[in-house]
Amino acid sequence: MSNHTYIAIMAGGVGSRFWPASREARPKQFLDITGDGRSLLRITFERFLRVTTADKIFIVTNGKYQQQVMEHIPELEDNQILCEPSRNNTAPCVAYTAFKLHQLDPEANIVIAPSDALIVNESLFADNINKALTYTAENDALLTLGIAPDRPHTGYGYIQFLGEESDNGVYPVKRFTEKPDMETAKSFITSGDYLWNAGIFIWRAKTILEAYEQFAPEIYALLSQGMSCYNTPEEQAFINEFYPQTPKISVDYAIMENARNIHTIPAQFGWSDLGAWGALYNESPKDSSGNVIAGERVITEDVHNSLIRAPKDKLIVVGGVDDLLIIDEGDVLVVYPRSREQEVKALRKRASDSYGEEYV
Repeated sequence: MSNHTYIAIMAGGVGSRFWPASREARPKQFLDITGDGRSLLRITFERFLRVTTADKIFIVTNGKYQQQVMEHIPELEDNQILCEPSRNNTAPCVAYTAFKLHQLDPEANIVIAPSDALIVNESLFADNINKALTYTAENDALLTLGIAPDRPHTGYGYIQFLGEESDNGVYPVKRFTEKPDMETAKSFITSGDYLWNAGIFIWRAKTILEAYEQFAPEIYALLSQGMSCYNTPEEQAFINEFYPQTPKISVDYAIMENARNIHTIPAQFGWSDLGAWGALYNESPKDSSGNVIAGERVITEDVHNSLIRAPKDKLIVVGGVDDLLIIDEGDVLVVYPRSREQEVKALRKRASDSYGEEYV
């Protein structure tokens, strides 16, 4: 375990495809989605304790969630919570993290990871992360963990890697492709040289900042002005002023699609991004009728292949239906075809437009 290893967990999103459970005031990273009593954020934090110590784990979130982060991870100090004043996508978020950690430790070797992924084999996950950290500590590389796909999926980005040029399980990346259509996804799976992009990145702060200077100069110019402020009481005031001026763009588009020193490790530790209700259904234990039921008082009759989520104190009776999402959050009930889960995000907006923001 290197003293230069740092973790940055991105936890500022809304999780709109997990509506109505995930709300603006309490998004999905703070919810017990898996039913084991821990929030997704807490699970992610504990997972990374296999890689480094608690004092080297940082959370990047929207400023409005600072208190909730402290409640879920009381081990953190204030300086370990990076508060974004605006949602500008992942490129500014990653740059802010890199500048801050580079100021703290010029040799910082960073893992960037989302707060809402499900990992089945956490020991294998830690092994892959440590292999990546060893590689980036010795090479000026931008490394991403790629997930070996088990089916064509249009909701994930893909990484094409060069299989003949392995360096101890680390492969050069040829290109990134954002969320393809189904026919393209099928061709990717058939080719055997594509991985799912899990959004888990490993690099030295120095290496990624050099990439920003070259490929995202506007972000670099804005946030580099704060080097004397990072990790001081002046940091938040600087970020509040300059961060909202950064362009809204993902790190994939800004850096990963342009840089040439990108590598990947194909991984098989059992991963799901839990991006929508269907992912939770796929990864959860099912009863003999193929249902996933999260609730203490649920009666089903002739119900198959459905996801039912209900408050603990509410009796839910469902009969004669198949392939549904039935999500009861008390003030909002959603009943919708499971095959059309991607429409939930648009339904959330309709609810807000029609009945007010208190429902989102």
